[in-house]
Amino acid sequence: MAVKALDLFRAFAEEKLPSEGGYIVSSFFQETSAYSKYEVVAYNHVKAIYPTEEGLLFQADGNKLFVLAEPSNYTNKHVEPYTRDTAYQIPHRFSEVETVVARNQTRVMVSREPVMTYTSFTILRPTGINFALIFYYTGDVLESIETFFQKTLTGEAAVPKADAAKAGKLIVKGLGRFTIWQDQP
Repeated sequence: MAVKALDLFRAFAEEKLPSEGGYIVSSFFQETSAYSKYEVVAYNHVKAIYPTEEGLLFQADGNKLFVLAEPSNYTNKHVEPYTRDTAYQIPHRFSEVETVVARNQTRVMVSREPVMTYTSFTILRPTGINFALIFYYTGDVLESIETFFQKTLTGEAAVPKADAAKAGKLIVKGLGRFTIWQDQP
């Protein structure tokens, strides 16, 4: 069976990053709560990839989708996501995200529209329990990402399985809006 996903930095070190593009999923977990942020970047048209102190700099076009899982006990849930402290922030207003409210009152917010990055972007080197994975652009990549999010939202963000499944479908729906693959067969 072909590899569907790898640790991004391992793939870079082993020269297994696809220049034709892929999906990168990065996590940003809080140590003291189930508050979780994810960034999904699809990239294409790679000119170069450079290691930096912070992570990997991609000279490529990209689309980004942000996912935020906010536990019921988060005290600043009334604050717009784009104005929160950096560790809790995604670049969207409430009106710019689709939301799943789980049975346990965890809110999962997903970008309504992808954010386009032109010419370059940086993927931060994970610290602590965070990760950065590359999902290879295969025929079933969206199903793999959906399954991955169902599992990680349940495991890391304490989202009940049925609600994590709804959120996974919402994330894949958002990935379907990416324009980065429009010139692919």
